[in-house]
Amino acid sequence: MTPPDPDQARWFADEVRPHEEALRAYLQARFSSLGDVDDIVQETYARLLRAHEAGAIRSTKSLLFTTARNAALDTFRRRRARPAEPLTPEHAARVLSETPDAAETASHRQELDILAEAVAALPPQCREVMLRRYRDGSPCREIAAQLNLSPETIKVHLARGMRRCAEYFAERGLLKGRTTVQHAVS
Repeated sequence: MTPPDPDQARWFADEVRPHEEALRAYLQARFSSLGDVDDIVQETYARLLRAHEAGAIRSTKSLLFTTARNAALDTFRRRRARPAEPLTPEHAARVLSETPDAAETASHRQELDILAEAVAALPPQCREVMLRRYRDGSPCREIAAQLNLSPETIKVHLARGMRRCAEYFAERGLLKGRTTVQHAVS
């Protein structure tokens, strides 16, 4: 067993540990059916340490909460393979009444800020196409007519923009492995 890297241990103590209480509260509030959240917290820490080893993390807190959410969702996916327990009326009412807490709202806001930075870093025409498609909801044909471009060129700009945004997120430690952004182009 190798001793922990002192720099990584310092980073963990300074950047991650201060959020543990809020992380546990977030997991218990958002994923109450998990019960004990210790396993999710430990899995989150392991994933975060691997991300830190891979490169610089821009927003540790944002990545921490996003990673915890993903770890919890992975747990639910694994459980889905087992027979489902019947949903009681009390549980259904609690699930329907849950609203995002402050940590989830802050994490979502940080993710949106990073998305805005990624879009702003795109080349001008690519950025314009992306904004018209995803902010305004305009169809590709309409964008093509407005910008005097072919629909195929619009699709190329969308694919390029999605790829560059995904790269922007990955460079900041916000994406691992395969991304889902490719599905948004269709």
